[in-house]
Amino acid sequence: MATAELTAESPVAAEVAELIARSRAAQQQIENATQEQVDTWIKGMVYAVCKPGMDEEIARETVEETQLGNYEGKFKKISIKTRATLMDIIHDKSVGVIEEDRERNLVKIAKPVGVIGALSPSTNPEATPVIKAISAVKGRNSVIICPHPRAKFVNAKICNLMRDALVKMGAPADLVIPIEQPSVEKTNEVMKQCDRVLATGGTPMVKAAYSSGTPALGVGVGNAVITVDDTADLDDAAEKILISKTLDFAASCSSDNAVILLDAIYDKMLAKLQEKGGFIIEGENKTRLQNAIWEDGEHINAKVVAQSPQFIADYAGFEIPKDTNFFIVPEVGTGKEHPFSGEKMTVTMALYRAKDLDEAIELTNAIQAYQGQGHSCGIYSTSDENIMKLAMHTKTSRVMVNQPQSASNSGNLWNGMRQTFSLGCGSWGGNATNNNVTWRDLINETWVSKPLPEHKVLPSDEDLFGKDIIDLVG
Repeated sequence: MATAELTAESPVAAEVAELIARSRAAQQQIENATQEQVDTWIKGMVYAVCKPGMDEEIARETVEETQLGNYEGKFKKISIKTRATLMDIIHDKSVGVIEEDRERNLVKIAKPVGVIGALSPSTNPEATPVIKAISAVKGRNSVIICPHPRAKFVNAKICNLMRDALVKMGAPADLVIPIEQPSVEKTNEVMKQCDRVLATGGTPMVKAAYSSGTPALGVGVGNAVITVDDTADLDDAAEKILISKTLDFAASCSSDNAVILLDAIYDKMLAKLQEKGGFIIEGENKTRLQNAIWEDGEHINAKVVAQSPQFIADYAGFEIPKDTNFFIVPEVGTGKEHPFSGEKMTVTMALYRAKDLDEAIELTNAIQAYQGQGHSCGIYSTSDENIMKLAMHTKTSRVMVNQPQSASNSGNLWNGMRQTFSLGCGSWGGNATNNNVTWRDLINETWVSKPLPEHKVLPSDEDLFGKDIIDLVG
């Protein structure tokens, strides 16, 4: 039997087709919605989940269901991140003419894409559905949220709260549809049948999104590398590394996975990291920790992802002080033979020493050539020269300066980055965009071109090419 026939007869394909039809019917009802209507709807969607009391309930239930991260991290995401994301986009014009270029006599008009198929990971299942849903609706799209099975109940709860809010505001509930009994087959089918895929999750799911045959916006592997140079405020750097490394027990792929200290400040900065609860792991304990994080020697062990230091230490079989907040693993090499140079998804930080900024840049590129290229890196420095040098010579989409990486590169109140949980990594990370993906990536744009008042005139060859090129090539 042909593949097409199997697909046509598949119960899963038929089930998803019904969901897509409902979603498309809802989207068509709002295709001509006004800017005021769209902005009212997304305000209500966010408030339904972040209002006092409900944010606490969702944070608590997320930890209970997923057994990942901690209440404080989940609460910040559902209560603060959702509000900040709304604030970031609420005044954007997303309906009708959204841009005019008078010099080129161009006008750009926003049009909806249709049905967005959105993946939601187990590590950020509290805010991801909200952020993706309001980005979709801001562009007058509908969205189907495909959660990780480990977060299906909290995903359904959040989506149903947004659905109820939409109905109260006079909009179709089916602008937001959760997959209530998720499976890989079902998620793959949504990606095949929708109009655009917004993929956040593990590498296999992102690859599946790109292979679905539907235009997809994916993300790359996170493996943030942070440099502390000899001009940095070391106390500030230590405090912010602590915040980034421990936020939600490092559930975010943006958590500081490697920190590079320049020689001149190495000992002093290491002491400050230890004062913040960093516990150095060496010798046999390093082997025990490695075996705990990568039980099969290759894939990260889900049992230790986003768990407390004490849980990981007990699992790995070594003792730690009670005040331990994160692990520091001194490292010198990079690549597969040095797994701590890769992403760890735990409160574990590889520590490197560099003689100067040039070596730190070389190390950053070597670490991210193994994992995380194109995602993000950071630097603690008061030297604009050093900051720009690192930015110019690393293959990265984001450089966070004097900021806690995991709380900053997806946007926060203290910077101008777009608020999202979908971080494009460009060609370095196998993605089509470097953007912090938001509503602008979920629309079609119609370009209206009118004749210029005066036609452009080609210059002479000498003006266009220059005499040197003419003589040289001539």
